Amino acid sequence: MALEWNPLLIEQVDRLWRHAWRPRLDGLTDEQYLWEPAPGAWSVRHRGEATSPMATGAGDLVIDFAYPEPDPPPVTTIAWRLGHVVVGVLAMRVAGHFGGPPVDYASHHYAATAGEALAQLDTAYAAWTAGVRSLGEDGLAEACGPSEGPFAEEPMATLVLHINRELLHHGAEIALLMDLHRARSA
Repeated sequence: MALEWNPLLIEQVDRLWRHAWRPRLDGLTDEQYLWEPAPGAWSVRHRGEATSPMATGAGDLVIDFAYPEPDPPPVTTIAWRLGHVVVGVLAMRVAGHFGGPPVDYASHHYAATAGEALAQLDTAYAAWTAGVRSLGEDGLAEACGPSEGPFAEEPMATLVLHINRELLHHGAEIALLMDLHRARSA
């Protein structure tokens, strides 16, 4: 019996998405979304209120950013982490590999509310997983290409595993921030 990797790679992240991470985000409030857990935290904010040297975004809201990243990096808000997942983890890869609309940190319209951010997350996740499903076994073996920097010569399966790790660890970070917000409020 031949092993089919595509369904295994999708199931790895989709099980977490369906049973742990996405249900946990239901009910995310705007207060939790924008809560700054430490002084100097990076977030999504109005352009005139940005605290980082390279804040960027297409609309009235920008995401805090700096390159090179400060050492140690700042603590980030749920808003920042969701913006990063939507744009840098999912939407840019959908654009680069699956025909999605072009997007980067500077051209994205960041969400002002938790509800809007979750809608962006759902859209980006659905596009990414549909794209991965469309690869099939042959597509997983093809090289990622030059847009993926260190992954350029690696098979797409390597990129899919990387994105799965990104979603797993950022999902855990967001869940922890929600727990800390709840404990602080108790």
